[in-house]
Amino acid sequence: MWNKKIEDCILYEDHEILVCHKPAGIAVQNSRIGSMDMESALRNYLAAKSGEISTPWLGVVHRLDQPVEGAIIFAKTAHAAAKLNSQMTKGDFGKIYLAVTGQCCTEEGILIDYLLKDGRKNMSSVVNEKTKGSKKAILGYQLLEKIQDERISSGIRCLIKIKLDTGRHHQIRVQMCHAGMPLIGDRKYNPTDVSGLPLGLCSSYLSFVHPVTGKKMEFSVFPKGDTFKGFSGI
Repeated sequence: MWNKKIEDCILYEDHEILVCHKPAGIAVQNSRIGSMDMESALRNYLAAKSGEISTPWLGVVHRLDQPVEGAIIFAKTAHAAAKLNSQMTKGDFGKIYLAVTGQCCTEEGILIDYLLKDGRKNMSSVVNEKTKGSKKAILGYQLLEKIQDERISSGIRCLIKIKLDTGRHHQIRVQMCHAGMPLIGDRKYNPTDVSGLPLGLCSSYLSFVHPVTGKKMEFSVFPKGDTFKGFSGI
């Protein structure tokens, strides 16, 4: 249930865009009637702010999985949505994530895989590059810090910085798991995790060009989830 003030999630707002720190556990869009999501909460906020009876226009530019927190942008006009979607399609958005694993195979590296989405299971998997319908997925990772934690089977938590070069369904969760570094708290791809912690994944940095002014916009957030507690600066 949504029990927060959406105003507290807004990082930036002008006539064209809204940038928010999406909390973990709330969907960007929800198909279930009666379930609050970021889009609905922001529409309600804009309607109350304007005092208009009609439903305000709001465009979803990109999404974060429901258990993932972090920076996300919405468009307030169709013009802004078109410009931002064009940037997104061209790969011009800058995206950096923070993730937490129970182990890190190497201190840094690049993962290149081919992913296939199963819409019925809402899961993706690593497949052969010749598999029909598969899409290339690329990310770079760097180990930032390790701390001791007896709740984790390995006895440690590792804070990983991840830079996405592509944006595929569940990309980070799938690729990191396939590389032997499954995310802590990932019930879908790391079902043997017994830590009891929530998913350790946060969209910590987002950059794009403003759809009207042409100015480069940059936003950084620090994760609030329990899985990130104890690391330096978080």
